[in-house]
Amino acid sequence: MGIFTFGDLLAHYPFRYEDRTKFYFIREVDENLPSIQVKGRLGNFSMTGTGPRKRLVASFQDDTGTLELVWFQGIRWVTTRLKPGSDYVLFGKPARFGSKFSVAHPELEPVGENQTKGAFLQPVYSVTERLRNSFVDSKFISKLEREILRQATGKIPENLPDSILQKFKLISKQEALQQIHFPSTADQLHQAQRRLKFEELFFVQLELLRLKVVRQDQQKGMPFTNASLLTTFYEKHLPFQLTEAQKKVIREIYADMRSGKQMNRLLQGDVGSGKTIVGFISMLIAIGGGAQAALMAPTEILAQQHYRGLKVFADAMQVPIAILTGSTKKSERKIIHDGLLNGSLKILAGTHALLEEEVRFNKLGLAVIDEQHRFGVAQRSKLWKKNTEVFPHVLVMTATPIPRTLAMTLYGDLDVSVISELPKGRKPIITRHQTDTHRLQVNAFIRKEVGAGRQVYIVYPLIDESEKLDLKDLMDGYESITRAFPDLAISILHGKMDSEAKDFEMARFKKGETSIMVATTVIEVGVDVPNATVMIIENAERFGLSQLHQLRGRVGRGGEQSYCILMTKDRLGQDSKTRIATMVRTNNGFEIAETDLQLRGPGDLMGTQQSGALDLRIANLGTDGEILQAARDAAKVLLESDPEISAGVHAMVRHHLSAQGKNKTNWSRIS
Repeated sequence: MGIFTFGDLLAHYPFRYEDRTKFYFIREVDENLPSIQVKGRLGNFSMTGTGPRKRLVASFQDDTGTLELVWFQGIRWVTTRLKPGSDYVLFGKPARFGSKFSVAHPELEPVGENQTKGAFLQPVYSVTERLRNSFVDSKFISKLEREILRQATGKIPENLPDSILQKFKLISKQEALQQIHFPSTADQLHQAQRRLKFEELFFVQLELLRLKVVRQDQQKGMPFTNASLLTTFYEKHLPFQLTEAQKKVIREIYADMRSGKQMNRLLQGDVGSGKTIVGFISMLIAIGGGAQAALMAPTEILAQQHYRGLKVFADAMQVPIAILTGSTKKSERKIIHDGLLNGSLKILAGTHALLEEEVRFNKLGLAVIDEQHRFGVAQRSKLWKKNTEVFPHVLVMTATPIPRTLAMTLYGDLDVSVISELPKGRKPIITRHQTDTHRLQVNAFIRKEVGAGRQVYIVYPLIDESEKLDLKDLMDGYESITRAFPDLAISILHGKMDSEAKDFEMARFKKGETSIMVATTVIEVGVDVPNATVMIIENAERFGLSQLHQLRGRVGRGGEQSYCILMTKDRLGQDSKTRIATMVRTNNGFEIAETDLQLRGPGDLMGTQQSGALDLRIANLGTDGEILQAARDAAKVLLESDPEISAGVHAMVRHHLSAQGKNKTNWSRIS
């Protein structure tokens, strides 16, 4: 379980607590109660059933009634440890059979001082199956914790300075560990959790903010002060008015790129908020200073789309641009490599192919990385090393809105810019929830939109029928759609098609040769067809919130009113209901991301569980936003007064950081 030292064991916190503060009489027992605690007398044991249904039963009674106790395993252990006729305190989950109540595998302890008071929260610890088979259960860990805390009294060092403890009214580390494992009251438990969450987040933020200071002080960037190219673009070639949010972000980027310090900025903007034009303008700043720019996207479809979008502007400005992907021909590659090396090729868009050894730049001034969470950190570091003398500026773009708390923790060492408004003329997408019973109305709506000259996406979660999941698969859906609309041209797109077939289908849809595109989530990122106004998502309950939001963002690209219809089965679980209701209620990606974080937790949301980037023991980014903000503020104040953390009053902080940092590989300075 990763527990090697006493410190590790003390940091193995309970994942829940059983409320042992209340005793029930047997007559009050109800099968809806999550657990019951009853004082009573144990009756005689008897065996019943045969073979696998063989079980040990006993009665348990108090003055108000009788319960039946059942054991299917560990029968020998039970009969040797427990004495019929003695008084015990029972704890367990009640179940009802006819008019009788029973408790399977109850916890039974002899009536003693502890239980008669009935005032304690019992810690429950996670253990592995292997340990359980060796008789190391939650109760055993609880005994270890109690003994270790007894021996460690007065020996647990404080790792936060007095100034912080007083300002935020935090209890001591010693007290917090005592109360997290064995809380005297619910309020004491709350105080312990608050203290330990604050501490955990404080040290995460301290590390991130230190990295930022170090990076800004030590990592020089190319200073780009020539804005003439930018001015020409604004005056002669900008095809539309920039939003105020875009202008603000461009000012922030320009300030970074002219400062002489290396920029490391995260640009968040909802689907369709105009990040690509901001990326292009940033490239012009680098090119105006005699450097080159690169744009890396996670998929070929997205790289192609960026290339086409940028090429229009680049051609107008007479800036040479090329694209490099896995399918680029050898003859074309040679031209690209030569152009990069001699500096004549100014912008290179592409996929992971940009990271290959033979791709060498003359002077890479800016690296723009799109949807960066799809790249491994080690991959991104390769792009960094394309320059020998000075690091390129880095602009990381994402259309996946990242909740504030997650951004502060995952990207706390980056500067964050947000494009918070959509371009003028864009209408908010109307989202509706429909079930299978409304299929005919939905088909009539498709017919109406197509009749008005618009196009429609229909997205399915799977390609082929899965035995395990009762889902409408893509092929089945495609057949149904062709039957319902025999007179319409229909495209199909999924991940198992080769890139040539995908491009062919996508091109047909873009040109308007097909009216309906039946697809899997391949279209989630980067497909831009302004004439498509309807997005129908089948089995919408099977998708995560951020994925639903990304899919919805494929429509609403033109000036016409667009719609998203979420098709689900009639009965939904609580989480599915919340997801669908959130989508119907709001188009705000950040609000959606916050709800997603609360529903799924940070690990699932950003794939950080596997990367170890968010290895939090007690804090929860979905619910502890206020504590995180306070911890970040405290870390900021400490670093402003003592950047080296060398003052005597901060000795315990310094000691904790060095102990914590011994086993860490820290990737976070690479965007």
